[in-house]
Amino acid sequence: MMFRTLAFVALLPPMALAEPAQRIVSIGGSVTEIAAALGATARLIGRDTTSTYPPAVLDLPDVGYIRALSAEGVLALGPELIISEAGAGPREAVEVLRAAGVPFVEMPGDPSPDGILDKIDAVAKALDLPAEGAALRDAVASGLAMAKARAEAAPAPRKRVLFVLALQSGRVMAGGEGSSAEGIIHLAGAENAATGFKGYKQMTDEAVIAAAPDVILMMNREGDLAVANADVLAHPALGQTPAAQAGAMIRMDGMKLLGFGPRTPEAAAELHQSLYGN
Repeated sequence: MMFRTLAFVALLPPMALAEPAQRIVSIGGSVTEIAAALGATARLIGRDTTSTYPPAVLDLPDVGYIRALSAEGVLALGPELIISEAGAGPREAVEVLRAAGVPFVEMPGDPSPDGILDKIDAVAKALDLPAEGAALRDAVASGLAMAKARAEAAPAPRKRVLFVLALQSGRVMAGGEGSSAEGIIHLAGAENAATGFKGYKQMTDEAVIAAAPDVILMMNREGDLAVANADVLAHPALGQTPAAQAGAMIRMDGMKLLGFGPRTPEAAAELHQSLYGN
């Protein structure tokens, strides 16, 4: 199997990583999952809020949300290496981390099967675990190949799925084109009902009704961000969709669903099963 060109960015010269780092802060749930799957959990000394799997990492100090990091909190842990998903922030905090003399390696962020394999390659290289990286890459690649074959064999017409990230002031925040939500929907053999915009954005009620999803997909969430099924059914636009009228709602673990890490083949299989029953 040919290796794609790695798209990660090393922000210090290669000589800074000559010796394998033993004190690592991992920022981003998928990066942390990969590090753990490579057998490097014992080398992690800190994590961000999105890093919740495997459960053992929950005992690590939390340095904040990936896009709202505290540079002081990260540096206070005395890391020898920082590995991060793409998009860490705010910009000012990342600049402080880059200027602090600690190697900072940013991983690829493409929400696709190839992007997962690139990310595994990049994390394994940063941690100096080539054999473990090759083994994990092969295992995940096999699972992704099975997911792709399953998706291609999905029955027609393909289910139209609307991923609802949140309800904000009565507006639907959905996953559009190029989002990780669209990526996992396609990998499960379905179509993204949210089109005409990229990333995660609010949709008008008219756009939600016009999208006419067969299924509404959501994350399992708690606290202020939780949205009960009753709230979805009562929403003036969502309640008019074929999905709501049929009670077709699927909920999954958010990081497993959207993280595009080692568990993505499992997430695709679970979503496909929920959609098509096989």
